[in-house]
Amino acid sequence: MKILVTGATGNIGRKVVDHLLDAGAQDVRALTVDPVRAALPEGVEVVRGHLRRPETLAAALDGVGRLYLAPTPDTVVDVLALAREAGVSHVVDLSGEPESWWGSVATAVEGAGPAWTHLWPGDFMENALSWAPGIAARRAVREPYPQGRSAPTAMDDIARVAAACLLTDAHAGQALSITGPEVLTRVELAERIGEALGHRVVFETVTRDEAVAEMAQSMGADAEWYVDTILAGSVDNPVQVSTAIEDVTGKPATTFAQWARANAAAFRG
Repeated sequence: MKILVTGATGNIGRKVVDHLLDAGAQDVRALTVDPVRAALPEGVEVVRGHLRRPETLAAALDGVGRLYLAPTPDTVVDVLALAREAGVSHVVDLSGEPESWWGSVATAVEGAGPAWTHLWPGDFMENALSWAPGIAARRAVREPYPQGRSAPTAMDDIARVAAACLLTDAHAGQALSITGPEVLTRVELAERIGEALGHRVVFETVTRDEAVAEMAQSMGADAEWYVDTILAGSVDNPVQVSTAIEDVTGKPATTFAQWARANAAAFRG
């Protein structure tokens, strides 16, 4: 059965393609806005299209039975209508709980008709890469909420789960909460990076306004939302560790220490 991976050159979609191939999938199609520059592996059918332009998707969906759906809330209803008309029987979506940032994606998928599996990740380990300039320059992380907590997940683990769910109906109708294997504070995350680098990384507590001003240099208008919603919201967040990664794939979830060691070069500058 043909599998279409949307967002196939994105942070997670690209890894979904790799894990499907590693699992022996023979009929993988990858959606990208620029097939020439996509540099996808041999054996993958690469097609041009864009989820935010549903009119470009007819050829990409032709003959597709299973779909990995990257989150595009603004066009998801139209995309799913096309998928249903094309005969897609199972959608594995990256989304979130109904009240969350990507919750509208999950709601739309459930109402579209095909079988579905939701992947609901929390904090990404890769978000810590935003600390790289400060760690490289000052060996420090500057944020306002040192006791903010999360159970961050490696994007590669999310992709492993997505690929496994695309290859079976065993998880149809399930919303899989995906977390890393441990709850860590912001201070502990910085400590793990320091251990990977072989030197201490200091967590410097700054005010909310200082954090917004500094983050605005790279995040623009999103900095205020990020500090007030994501960082502040993590302080009293009752994080529950999920075993979904190991349950679905049969392999343990990546620890933050493992991820930090694998990505140490990014923090050295």
